[in-house]
Amino acid sequence: MERRTGYIIIAGAIMAVNRLKTRDKIEDRYKWVLEDIYLSPEKWEQDFDKVKKDLDSFAGFSGRLPGEPSMLSAVLEAYSRIMEKAEKLFVYAHLKRDEDNSDQRSQALMDRARTLVVEAESICSFMVPDILKIESGELKRLLTGDKRLSSYTNYLGDVVRRKEHTLQTENEKILAMAGEMAASSQLIFSMIDNADISFPAIKDEEGNKVELTKGRYAKFMESRTRKVRKDAFDSLYTTYGKQKNTLSAALSSSVKKDLFYSRVRKYNTSLEAALFDDNVPVAVYDNLIASVSSRLEPLHRYMELRKKALQLDRLHMYDLYVPIVDDVEFKVSYKEAKELVLASLGPLGDEYISILGKGLRGGWIDVFENKGKTSGAFSWGCYDTHPYVLLNYEGIIDHVFTLAHEMGHAMHTFFSNRSQPYMKAGYKIFVAEVASILNEILLTRYLLDILEDEKKKQYILNHYLEQFRGTVYRQTMFAEFEKIIHDHAEKQAPLTVESLSGIYHDLNAKYYGSNVAVDSLIDLEWARIPHFYTAFYVYKYALGFSAAAVLSEGIIKKEKNAVDRYLDFLSSGGSDYPLELLKKAGVDMSTPGPVERALDIFGSLVDEMTASLGL
Repeated sequence: MERRTGYIIIAGAIMAVNRLKTRDKIEDRYKWVLEDIYLSPEKWEQDFDKVKKDLDSFAGFSGRLPGEPSMLSAVLEAYSRIMEKAEKLFVYAHLKRDEDNSDQRSQALMDRARTLVVEAESICSFMVPDILKIESGELKRLLTGDKRLSSYTNYLGDVVRRKEHTLQTENEKILAMAGEMAASSQLIFSMIDNADISFPAIKDEEGNKVELTKGRYAKFMESRTRKVRKDAFDSLYTTYGKQKNTLSAALSSSVKKDLFYSRVRKYNTSLEAALFDDNVPVAVYDNLIASVSSRLEPLHRYMELRKKALQLDRLHMYDLYVPIVDDVEFKVSYKEAKELVLASLGPLGDEYISILGKGLRGGWIDVFENKGKTSGAFSWGCYDTHPYVLLNYEGIIDHVFTLAHEMGHAMHTFFSNRSQPYMKAGYKIFVAEVASILNEILLTRYLLDILEDEKKKQYILNHYLEQFRGTVYRQTMFAEFEKIIHDHAEKQAPLTVESLSGIYHDLNAKYYGSNVAVDSLIDLEWARIPHFYTAFYVYKYALGFSAAAVLSEGIIKKEKNAVDRYLDFLSSGGSDYPLELLKKAGVDMSTPGPVERALDIFGSLVDEMTASLGL
């Protein structure tokens, strides 16, 4: 990937600085095609006006359902049309802003889309309370007699399940109106993290000055030069440290928001409120933390192995991501990355590969980092167009896995939207992570099979260990952090920079053990984790990885119907609750078994790596 080179003067000398390209300098073939959603800004404006008019009409349904329950299908159909269109407007505006968060026009478009969604939720907020006023016998009769309601059975079942947590119409309207305000802490974090924050330049392995970015940080953490890793680590967290008071206030406000909504809706805790949407018992969350906490010994052994392999007296937090295999150049062009992903996912069948190939060829993916672009990677989209994937591809093997991961999400979306009506197509994050992580596991197995270079095999084995560590252990640590800070808030304990950092420090010490020095700067890592603004989200990664590990075994071993069951799972969307969908796919996540199996696999991989390295 090419980048512009600028110049700065330091102590009288001119030094080149490797700077990010602006978006207009990125080749079109590496950009997603948002015109597939809206061909022109005028088309977006037309839909925006239509939703506004439809909302005015929809408001006329308020209060009519209890007396005219036969209108239920007409009301739900109108609601579905409005929300599908509002979501489309929002997705387009969000993706447009993601291209360059500093672009004022995109910010304005995003603000309008967000305001429209909040307005839609406010105007439509009467619907659930009105549905709940329909007598249960009459509702059952409608469900069996009105075929138009078949697309809404899950939605209606969920409405009834939520009855004790649903407020009166006026109160629901007030809560809906407060939605934009409630999202402010997340928005503040996002603008600091993606638009305002900037990092200093550091020297790379050759002594060249390179601007540190979040996208490049992962690459620096894999550097064989320890000083580069340390400089990147110090620079990143020192920069976040300058914003620590603002960021702690944002996170504290987000936690208090969670607490407010849980109490208003009569849940026992914020955790219970967050898990209710997926119909997941609190015990599943607690069992995950308990299972992982009781099996930290394999992680501690892995840290011991890492220390020996890197020939260090003690590991620091900036030593945790560098590959422990010496002298392995494993850079992968984007073209090669696409070829590897296609080949590795062959076991999923011809249809899957055909659709995947189309997505990889163009239009779906925004590939390279540019100035102002949203960091990280994600997949998203709206119901009536293909899904989209944001990358910040840097040519390292980890980003090949990111491509496989995000295309897992994209394919899940494609199959779900193709097979389910709008109101049943949207799947939960809980099951989403299964589709993405399964792709990563298949890529890992493929690479271990085809690579002839023993050190490259060791590199991939190391990567697999890192996937386990990062997805099962680290995400569980994040989940435990979230539980602790929400418990603090529920007990009215203040969440300050000091308390947040102290909790985070202690968890790092617990999870990584005595072989790792818990550097004081890592105490601020909470300040840069966007997932914390979506309460109790990250535990799903750990459970999803475990489920994917079990399902991938069946696919790799060519067990009867394993692929068919998996593709049916991808096509199921949100037609049932996550635990039920996964049971049908062949794995029971309501028990600790899959997590325990995953940790057993991790322990065996540590042993395998230890033997391979002769340590």
